[in-house]
Amino acid sequence: MGTASARQVDDRRDGTWSRLLRRARTSLVRRGRMPGVRTAKTTFAVVASYLIAELLHVSDHPVVAPLTALLVVQLTLYRTFAHGIGQVGGVLAGVVVAVGVANLVGFTWWSLGAVVALSLVVGRLLRLGPHLFEVPISAMLVLEVGGGEAVAAARILEALIGAVVGIAVSVLIAPPLYLQPAGAAIGDLAARMADFSRDFATGLRGPWTRAASHHWLNQAREVADEVSRAERTVSRAEESARFNPRGQRTRDARPRLRTSLTGLERCYVTLRTLARAVLDRTYYVPDEGAAYHPDQRTAIADVLDCAGAAIEAVAPIAADEDAALGRSAVVTHLAAMAEHRKRLQVLLSVDPDVDAPAWQQHGALLASIDRLVVEIESAAREPDDEWRVDLPAADPDPPP
Repeated sequence: MGTASARQVDDRRDGTWSRLLRRARTSLVRRGRMPGVRTAKTTFAVVASYLIAELLHVSDHPVVAPLTALLVVQLTLYRTFAHGIGQVGGVLAGVVVAVGVANLVGFTWWSLGAVVALSLVVGRLLRLGPHLFEVPISAMLVLEVGGGEAVAAARILEALIGAVVGIAVSVLIAPPLYLQPAGAAIGDLAARMADFSRDFATGLRGPWTRAASHHWLNQAREVADEVSRAERTVSRAEESARFNPRGQRTRDARPRLRTSLTGLERCYVTLRTLARAVLDRTYYVPDEGAAYHPDQRTAIADVLDCAGAAIEAVAPIAADEDAALGRSAVVTHLAAMAEHRKRLQVLLSVDPDVDAPAWQQHGALLASIDRLVVEIESAAREPDDEWRVDLPAADPDPPP
């Protein structure tokens, strides 16, 4: 028991360090992207909008234009357009509210409260979302200087200048695609799942307890963070193609990325189900360590090793680095996995009349393995191919 617990602690520590190193690499070294481009674009947009507003003599201190440009420049062109429209809409609504209140009552403590409340209501009616607070901010700034029409017009013009400059800079200077980060994120997900499969296999070959089963189920659940990150990265790549003059590359790659990501997401769910099936068996035997005897655990571990190798081979397919070689490797590993699955099926054979719970639990485990094969195949397939499930051939007298 002590040895098993120590091994679990070591596995947890190693997994934590590997995740931290992978996350640091992803955050600090973005493949396919020149570092500092977005910072330079944002800075240029801010300075350019200020100079243009100053050149046009919009106001004595045209800070609204650079502030708007700062908020408009976003990760993708689509989001930049959306933020530009939202910023201008929020400013316009706030100015209208402020001018209306100022012409009626002027600036007092209760008129300030009325302006803020009315601005928030108007912003929600206009469904400005993240730009909701731009309405009361603009209204308060205009109201503070008297709410004159000249001030209101200057604020609207500055917001327009900042939005136009921010959008123009985003369109003209290296509009991002995030295609390579999307492929890299899927590759990181495949590597994380492959590591889990191999580590789970290593754990199965050692001493086995219910606590060990819980540990590996929890490790499977922790892969969810990597799944979510891959989903966000691929969604950002898809969004970056909208309104982007270079977006055709991403639109062409989208079927490949989505096919691999969807298959890996389902592999993650299946691995969790498999880990749960292994845990469930420990509740139906008097001795936790006897849930699966060593030969059975070794056979399950062999299956997981092959599964990990097959999942890892999906990474170059998603990144389009060497898809043909990756698919060939997947086929090879799945063939080996099928052989180990047959051996496991023999080892798990049991008469349902003698041990009905074991018959059901072994059947659930084998069904999870079959499902895992299907999902790995789906992650590696050609996106334009018509997909057909090819399950392992049934034996003449199969167990569950």
